[in-house]
Amino acid sequence: MKMFINGREADASDGGVFEVINSATHEYIDTVPKATAQDVEEAIEAAQEGKKVWAATPVHERARILTLAADRIDERREELAHSLSEEMGKIIREARGEIRVCAQILRGFAQAACSHYGHTMTDYQIGAEKDVIFTRYEPLGVIACISPFNYPVELCTQKFAPALATGNAVIIKPASDNPLTVMKIVKILLESGVPGNVLQLVTGSGGSIGDLLSSSEKIQAITLTGSTEVGVHVLETAAPTLKKTFFELGGNDPFIVFDDADLSLAIKEAAAGRVQNAGQTCCSPKRFLVQNTVKKAFIEGVLEYYKNIKRGNPVDDDTEFGSLINARAAKTVDEQVKLTVSQGAKLVCGGYIYNETWYEPTLLDDVTPNMDIARDMECFGPVMPVIGFDTEEEAVRIANNTIYGLQAGVMTKDMRKAIRVAEKLECGGVVINGSGNYRDLDQPFGGNKKSGIGREGVSVTLNEYTQEKSYIMKGILA
Repeated sequence: MKMFINGREADASDGGVFEVINSATHEYIDTVPKATAQDVEEAIEAAQEGKKVWAATPVHERARILTLAADRIDERREELAHSLSEEMGKIIREARGEIRVCAQILRGFAQAACSHYGHTMTDYQIGAEKDVIFTRYEPLGVIACISPFNYPVELCTQKFAPALATGNAVIIKPASDNPLTVMKIVKILLESGVPGNVLQLVTGSGGSIGDLLSSSEKIQAITLTGSTEVGVHVLETAAPTLKKTFFELGGNDPFIVFDDADLSLAIKEAAAGRVQNAGQTCCSPKRFLVQNTVKKAFIEGVLEYYKNIKRGNPVDDDTEFGSLINARAAKTVDEQVKLTVSQGAKLVCGGYIYNETWYEPTLLDDVTPNMDIARDMECFGPVMPVIGFDTEEEAVRIANNTIYGLQAGVMTKDMRKAIRVAEKLECGGVVINGSGNYRDLDQPFGGNKKSGIGREGVSVTLNEYTQEKSYIMKGILA
């Protein structure tokens, strides 16, 4: 496939390409261009005209185009889901859900933009009684969207949909491991009526393209989902231009199981939440804090769940477990498991790579709060470290003992306890009686500490991607 620059399908200016490989089977799928600095600059320049064109387009027309694109994505859901499953190793059922959510996100932001009202000030201030002050939300200009590999379609749409709905021009940089489905969706948007200079997509090295986008004076905002290390680098690169930055970064989310919880529900939520997307989810539970009185029964239940997972080709409907994104990712997870065992944890099941990119669902017992995996080491794979605790206060202390703060899960039948614990947890969201592996389209999604800056969701992002300008009609009522 080709890039999209200024309304045309474009190769790299030097002809460079890289291959996209099926993560599960390791088969060649396609090549995509490896953008040069010249290509990125061309996209940035095109967006300078695009931001004027799109800002001048009425919101009802922008909403109509985005809704039309959503309908076309729904019509091609099966095709797009197979594309996503093949390039990523995501199981087909999860891929179908991701494509469906993509269309929902587009509709949600299109509808919300039509009611994105400004404000009118009162005559509270003495001396301003004859003035009329109102505000309007206006586009920022050009927004660069850098999206990750783990939910390449959904998380990219969470960025470009609100940006387009509010009248901004957009430059997308998809993940290099699996850019193809995002590229197909961008083509649908362009065919649905988004002008070519409004929506650009460039492919290639994340480091070089990211630096060009984040350092450019001609880009007003950058939104990124990725690792904390990448987020810090982009923030440093963007700082001299004082552009807005929105980051959804790493996490090491706690899942707390009290002894009064529905244990069968807790086991299902924990085990399913950890193998969903092969454990490659920012907000999935990654530390399992289980009250010692039920820890043995919890582990036995998880073991039984893992034994019954149906393995197979991700594009088969009955497969329940997919591959990691590449061999390097599998090796990293394996190294993290081996480190944890060397620190004293007990390997109960799993703990090995097979077929290069697959990692067997892994359960670790006797994990202590001082181990790396229990604190600041994010394990992006199907690994479940279980940490025992005795008291509510101990559970909260262990949960908060990390640099991250994205989401959390709390399992208990005592709603007073649930709310009390949720209030004390240092994170952006808490799921009560469910896994933290949860995201509603309207929810202000994001974390604190080193898990990110800003929030994404239909209820909040339109404000993030616009500036509220004040219009003062001085003395108009005199």
